[in-house]
Amino acid sequence: MAVTGCSLCIKYMLFFFNFIFWLAGGVILGIALWLRHDTQTSNLLMLNFEGNQAPGTFYISVYVLIAVGAIMMFVGFLGCYGAIQESQCLLGTFFTCLVMLFACEVAAGIWGFINRETISTELINFYDAAYIKAVDPVDTPTRQAASKVMVAFHDTLECCGKGDDNALFVTVQTTLCPHKKAEDALISQSCHIKLRDLFSEKLHVIGLAALAIAVIMIFEMIFTMVLCCSIRNAAPAY
Repeated sequence: MAVTGCSLCIKYMLFFFNFIFWLAGGVILGIALWLRHDTQTSNLLMLNFEGNQAPGTFYISVYVLIAVGAIMMFVGFLGCYGAIQESQCLLGTFFTCLVMLFACEVAAGIWGFINRETISTELINFYDAAYIKAVDPVDTPTRQAASKVMVAFHDTLECCGKGDDNALFVTVQTTLCPHKKAEDALISQSCHIKLRDLFSEKLHVIGLAALAIAVIMIFEMIFTMVLCCSIRNAAPAY
């Protein structure tokens, strides 16, 4: 027996929220793919110096986001189909998946908040290691490799130096720093600041998307429970 009245309204509201949830999964997947192939981050994270790859924590986080986006799209479809079919089994499965996703999102949010500086700090340390070698007065293969790493950082971020070493900065500024095209003047903004800004902006995008999805998930869990109860009450008694 089909649900009626307010329960019917809840059914279609649940379908609507699940459709939004499915779309949100697609948005998360799209954001993750954009972060994976973003020119700035790709140019920096593909660098190699003295046999060491640039820290890959950021890419690990991106791959997790790709998996989450794909799972959200599957769960969203499951919820839409379960709501239309008024299936307690499908809705129960959907609710269980939703609770697990919500718990994972909360755990990921806590982990991300605690380690919000980790990605930029790792890259800053990688930059500093190359910086020390690049300002070595002795011309060696190591210095040449470090100089290439420095140029990649400076050209990608349009920055120069660490901003805290004036004595060595003159060497870096005159040999490894990019020039402003308009004024043909040397760029002097600290790469430490630019690196922190680069990843903090991306984390803000992820954080806002996660907050919006969490709100949708809470409404979905409420509507799913109400609809399941309505379906059970509307079922004929034998």
